[in-house]
Amino acid sequence: MNDARLRQATKQALSSHHHGDPETVLFDEFAVAHGSSRIDLAIVNGELHGIELKSDDDTLIRLPEQVKSFSRVFDRITLVVGERHARAAVDVIPDWWGARIAYEESGEIFFSDLKLAEQNRSQDLCALAALLWRAEAMDLLENLGIANGLRAKPRADLYARLAERASARILADHVRSCLRARRDWRSVESRLSYGD
Repeated sequence: MNDARLRQATKQALSSHHHGDPETVLFDEFAVAHGSSRIDLAIVNGELHGIELKSDDDTLIRLPEQVKSFSRVFDRITLVVGERHARAAVDVIPDWWGARIAYEESGEIFFSDLKLAEQNRSQDLCALAALLWRAEAMDLLENLGIANGLRAKPRADLYARLAERASARILADHVRSCLRARRDWRSVESRLSYGD
């Protein structure tokens, strides 16, 4: 099974799972660390859940670095992996990551959960804040009354102040709200479709 087929099957499964939830937005090729790394899919609703895909045609060379980068940002992460790489991939990911095996029967792709994703206990609030655009970061800083001296500073200073002074809950809520509001953002694949 190649990447395109795995991605399509995963997106269909996610769409079915979140059917009818207007608060859920699915992002395709979601950038973290200002675009230096991209996770295949991200689900934004009451949490930020990353989905990394590794088809049978992929290699696992980049997975250790992806683990480091993605683990700084997401509340939960699930690795969806073809049978060929399943054993090796599970040895690379942290215990709190979920693992879903994709297998093919009669030309159709099915999924089996090896383990469910757990809550990330080591999220980096500065990396989370860096998902915000400058104006979004300034809005939160101003709403919290902690924007003094930052209006002309680089974005990194805004993110650092938010990480230091905003509560984790308030920051995470603001990030998710901003991401869901980016309806015309180029990285948004779509709101999940809710047809008959």
